[in-house]
Amino acid sequence: MFSNLGEKLQNTLRRLKGKGKLNEKDVDAAMREIRLALLEADVNFKVVKDFVAAVRERAVGHEVMSSLTPGQQVVKIVNEEMTRLMGQEQSTLSSSKGQTSIMMVGLQGSGKTTTAVKLASHLKREGRNPFLVAADIYRPGAVKQLEVLTESIGVKSYSNLEEDPVKICSEGLKMAEREGCDVTIIDTAGRLHLDDEMMSEITEIKNTINPDEVLLVVDAMTGQDAVNAASSFREAVGLSGVILTKLDGDTRGGAALSVRAVTGCPVKYVGVGEKLDALEPFYPDRMASRILGMGDVLSLIDKAEASIDQDKAKEMEQKLRKQQFTLDDFKDQIAQLRGMGSLEEIMNMLPEAGNLPKEVKQMSMNEDNFKRVEAIIGSMTKGERQNPAILNSSRRRRIAMGSGTTVQDINRLINQFNQMQKMFKQMGAADKKGASKKMKKMKKRFPF
Repeated sequence: MFSNLGEKLQNTLRRLKGKGKLNEKDVDAAMREIRLALLEADVNFKVVKDFVAAVRERAVGHEVMSSLTPGQQVVKIVNEEMTRLMGQEQSTLSSSKGQTSIMMVGLQGSGKTTTAVKLASHLKREGRNPFLVAADIYRPGAVKQLEVLTESIGVKSYSNLEEDPVKICSEGLKMAEREGCDVTIIDTAGRLHLDDEMMSEITEIKNTINPDEVLLVVDAMTGQDAVNAASSFREAVGLSGVILTKLDGDTRGGAALSVRAVTGCPVKYVGVGEKLDALEPFYPDRMASRILGMGDVLSLIDKAEASIDQDKAKEMEQKLRKQQFTLDDFKDQIAQLRGMGSLEEIMNMLPEAGNLPKEVKQMSMNEDNFKRVEAIIGSMTKGERQNPAILNSSRRRRIAMGSGTTVQDINRLINQFNQMQKMFKQMGAADKKGASKKMKKMKKRFPF
């Protein structure tokens, strides 16, 4: 996510942080590099001009020049200005009493139908009861696609290929109310390009149902084309927000950084993968921190809370305390970690991840290693997983053949596992020692 832009900005700011004092010449040189990095990322040139001017004005002020750590002050300013550029605070969906209606608009190919289902899945996880309406009757397979996807996440939908889109939307809202659903998401038709017929239909639907939200779905990989589409839709039908899709792909970042400043419409959600749970609320401050290499620990915590089974976590804690951690438990931990998303995405949420050596990052981001470990453990018997000490040479050869790996891979895994157990044992001993010291102190203070 924004890897090229992030790397260039981080390198520029890292050079500033290394200077004991800054002068205007240093700031101007850094601003030139930042300007080029933003333009290469396809950020709107007017947005770049205003952003650089705002940063420079603050960076050459008394607050920075007289600071003991001027480089860090500039980094702070860039972070604040980038956050402001993307919207300052998270923009949430409006919520009306009773039923909330959300109208999804966009061009074909932006991922609008899939995003409508992703949004329903996200709202369902938040405790809402969503309902989807399939109003895209022109694209072959669009209605069937929505029906199949909604069924896969356990959400109800309404479709009727015999009616016109305006009637479908009206009937869909009534059906959602009868079903007791509190959020209705309407998937309207898209076109390959903007045209009067499309805008006329969307305007008629909007005037008929009066939705609480009109969300434009745009492909983040299209850069300024996405921003231009947002401007056109805003002028024609009015928008309350934008959802950027494919932000996990090879996107340069221009759309995310420009759309709020150019259109005035906040980014409310971002698509970060193909799975139906790969939709996240957009936090400008967290995104700015991630781009600048400061990490995004809050989002990482959110992912962990959503992905990790709390009961299993408590059970695992007890096992670790008693040194009863087995290869089965190790495999469960890997599965839960992979459930949080790609390793590269998780790594990018850690502060200063960009400063890690390339070898370390490549090792950490190689998901094939995890698949290999899962295959090896899956090829063991229950007794072997519970007690790896019984793994003699013949057993290891058998496991290697069954998992499609080598004996060396198995030896490496067992060595790593033994080191982990040793570490947990030391932690447990230190924990007991600390608890023992606390008990002695308590007895001294309260001798009864």
